[in-house]
Amino acid sequence: MTMSTKASVSSALEQRLLPIAERYRGRKGITIPLLADLQREMGYIAPEAVDYIAHELDIPAAEMFGVATFYAMFRLQPEGKHVIRLCRGTACHVQGSARIGEQIQRHLSVTDGGTTSDGVFTLQFVACLGCCSLAPVMMVDEEVFGLLTPEKAVDVLESVRRASSGNGAAD
Repeated sequence: MTMSTKASVSSALEQRLLPIAERYRGRKGITIPLLADLQREMGYIAPEAVDYIAHELDIPAAEMFGVATFYAMFRLQPEGKHVIRLCRGTACHVQGSARIGEQIQRHLSVTDGGTTSDGVFTLQFVACLGCCSLAPVMMVDEEVFGLLTPEKAVDVLESVRRASSGNGAAD
């Protein structure tokens, strides 16, 4: 290992990544499962993890990043403590989910796929949550919130934020 690679990866991180590298060493056609294992281990595709694995397995880091950015299942940033999934399906769209999405983005200063600067929320627009009778709908983590308005959506998120920080119970 070169000095620059050693310096850029802590020994704790190396201990987490080396077993993954060993699992794929000498194998072909491994990029997608390798990236999936990296994401499972790290929570996202961390650039320093890609650099380390690329060096260990003699795979161009650019190839790994190319695959990671092509497939929506891979994340290049850590997810927030709470993941917001806002439905953009037909029923929700007709009932105003676009306005809700705009309000959430303004309120949290985040775009689709992004995480708030404090790491509390990640916002994801999704095709359908399968709760059409409750349109418009969003999920925060595993909890469904339906019949939303832009204001109600913000109230839900602030309630989650308060509960998350220990400054009051969720409504």
